[in-house]
Amino acid sequence: MKNTSFVIGWLFASALGGCGGEMMEPLPVSPLDGQSCAGFIDSAPSGANQVEDATLLQEALGKSGEGKLCVGRVLEALQSVAVYRVWNAAKDYTEFGRWWSLSKPMGPVERYRTDNEICPEWSDLNQLTVCSLKIGARFVMGPGQSAQCMMMSYDRSPINQVYIPNDTRASKVYVENCMRLGAWPN
Repeated sequence: MKNTSFVIGWLFASALGGCGGEMMEPLPVSPLDGQSCAGFIDSAPSGANQVEDATLLQEALGKSGEGKLCVGRVLEALQSVAVYRVWNAAKDYTEFGRWWSLSKPMGPVERYRTDNEICPEWSDLNQLTVCSLKIGARFVMGPGQSAQCMMMSYDRSPINQVYIPNDTRASKVYVENCMRLGAWPN
């Protein structure tokens, strides 16, 4: 009888957790509006550790339809961490904006817009820059919130985005060693 209980327990755990037998993690819920987010927060990149910064986290989160992040984790760069940004060449001041990626963005443009909930009116998405986060820079990482655009909307996305609180108007830029990679997609 003990063997039967063990097998039934193992089958139950496997059904819940997949082949590895691990329990499935529930989908995160947006702290701003209680809606389920898509995907999960990725692990911290090499060279960054999680820290507490409630103010920065609140800046990065958005309610349904606002874009931004659905849920996030605040991290601090302990060493060089590469970040990528797609921006609008007609507006040079947008090169060092707030929304970045940890991996080199791939096209086509419409797919990138959908994955990252970027309304067409927000950016033409035609240039690519890579930078390093400054050591000590804090940033937020998590899956995207839904976005309501002028003519369309985007659903929540499981793709993790990076929020860096850059503000060029106040001379606050948390990236360095930047290099323009040219027209995007390339």
